[in-house]
Amino acid sequence: MVSSQYVYSMYRLGKTYPGGKEVLKDISLSFLPGAKIGVLGLNGAGKSTLLKIMAGIETEFTGEAQASDGLNIGYLAQEPELDPKLDVAGNVLSGLGNAKLLVDRFNEVSARFAEELTDDEMNDLINEQAELQEQIDAADGWDLERKAQIAMDALRVPEPDSDVTSLSGGEKRRVALCKLLLSAPDMLLLDEPTNHLDMESIDSLAKAINSFEGGMVLVSHDMRLISQVAKEIWMVDNKTVRKFVGEINDFKMHLRKQMMKSNLIEGGAADKEHVHK
Repeated sequence: MVSSQYVYSMYRLGKTYPGGKEVLKDISLSFLPGAKIGVLGLNGAGKSTLLKIMAGIETEFTGEAQASDGLNIGYLAQEPELDPKLDVAGNVLSGLGNAKLLVDRFNEVSARFAEELTDDEMNDLINEQAELQEQIDAADGWDLERKAQIAMDALRVPEPDSDVTSLSGGEKRRVALCKLLLSAPDMLLLDEPTNHLDMESIDSLAKAINSFEGGMVLVSHDMRLISQVAKEIWMVDNKTVRKFVGEINDFKMHLRKQMMKSNLIEGGAADKEHVHK
């Protein structure tokens, strides 16, 4: 059975897709708050499936997978979706969730004081404004735009008024990452976050992850990023997950041998680059 002492636990977890393809089998793993985990393995090993189960997106599986009560999970898919009706700033600020709604409502209430109001309307507005101020104070929500701008600068996000439908894949990913980090989840689940990112953006991502106080599970082929942010490595192999004990260089050699066995490295310059990073 799963245990409540961990932020996330899996017990005898398995996943078989329609048609009988089994990708995960009998997995039992748990981790504590603040864990920084890098997940590696060959293409098709089930890494993304594992992350989708943890994110609550994939719900058809055997065994148990359970987050602790109240745990706020932030998930970044391989191809994140942005709201096409909002510009870059709008998408990023939407990650602030309830805090932004409170500030927006506070501004609306404040603007109404310029109108002609009855005594009852004035008292109602004063009371609502006081309640909103208390909630915003508790959420530390008065400086949202400055916080968002700092995050956008750190991740090299495009200009705030840019149309998200015209952004490149890497630019969309940076916007989605910025939105996700501003939402301040307790645990980040990142599925290949370096796709479409240049080296400078990857370094910015590493800094953002290292400053994040919550837990993280990162699926990536980028050994350089893994070595910068992960404190523990999970290897997805042969339908199961096991913790890899040893230095990152030892794991690079292990993964290279696995790829050679599967004939995935022969003639594959991109895979060679991933392994040697």
